[in-house]
Amino acid sequence: MSGKFEIFKSEKNHQFYFRLKASNGRIILQSEGYKTKASCLAAVKSVKKYATIEKAYHIQNLHFNLKSTSNGKIIGSSEKYSSNAALTNGIASVMKNAPTAIINDLTVKTS
Repeated sequence: MSGKFEIFKSEKNHQFYFRLKASNGRIILQSEGYKTKASCLAAVKSVKKYATIEKAYHIQNLHFNLKSTSNGKIIGSSEKYSSNAALTNGIASVMKNAPTAIINDLTVKTS
């Protein structure tokens, strides 16, 4: 099983977000809020594009941001890790899972 992106809409601020989950179900990357689903999906596309580029990862205080190498904007953020080894594993997991992750749109109601 590979990773998956989940697209969801916040009940509080009505913005769209994504989270990338590893094959074990753990959230390894999440987004800021987007006003439209199209913008959120574009961010997912950017994560897939930049996930395998080492220089796109910016590490600070046991946390990392994935940034676009073309405009420098943050397209995803990690949790805060307990150690450098865990942080390194988190980056490796994003690099492995993001490019082929399926997109699960949780905003679409199923009957």
